[in-house]
Amino acid sequence: MAACEVCGNDYEKTFEIHTVEGARHTFDSFECAIHQLAPICEHCGCRVIGHGIQVEDRFFCCAHCARESAVAGSEKARDAVATS
Repeated sequence: MAACEVCGNDYEKTFEIHTVEGARHTFDSFECAIHQLAPICEHCGCRVIGHGIQVEDRFFCCAHCARESAVAGSEKARDAVATS
């Protein structure tokens, strides 16, 4: 068994996430993985669980937050949903 690096729970069904940079993380739940690894919106501070929007090297939870940040080029940010 391995312990979750966020909550410390020693659990038989922990899982590992390997990042592109080569780091390894052990978690007992997706909740703990999100808490540790999900990016933080640079405007409102929430954890970005969905796709988010990247403008330059900055990451936002939605187009509204990107536009509110006044980063160059962010005025063109739009949330889009494909239609059939």
